[in-house]
Amino acid sequence: MCKCQNGYECPECMFPNKPHKHAASIKAWADGAEIEVSLPDGRWHPAASPMWNPATTYRIKPPPPKPDVVMYTALVSHNGYVDWTSGVWDTDNVKAIFDGETGKLKSVELIKE
Repeated sequence: MCKCQNGYECPECMFPNKPHKHAASIKAWADGAEIEVSLPDGRWHPAASPMWNPATTYRIKPPPPKPDVVMYTALVSHNGYVDWTSGVWDTDNVKAIFDGETGKLKSVELIKE
């Protein structure tokens, strides 16, 4: 019986040792995740067969960053009003780049004819 005397076997009694330092990464690796190991210079390197050394730093390989979004449009002046249009005029004259991760505007470029 469990030493908690509750009639059930609690996880603390079933597994009295602390989990391995890299338990979460080991479980993810067993489920097919790619693992990386930290090099002395701070770079990360793929670890095809990790040794799971407690003195080494491992991580689950992060997903690649989302690419930036590039949009083209035309900025036009008509009867004293300025308007952004798309697909109405023959040529777009503005290129806008948005950060793929945050969606925030990174840059705007005037396209000269």
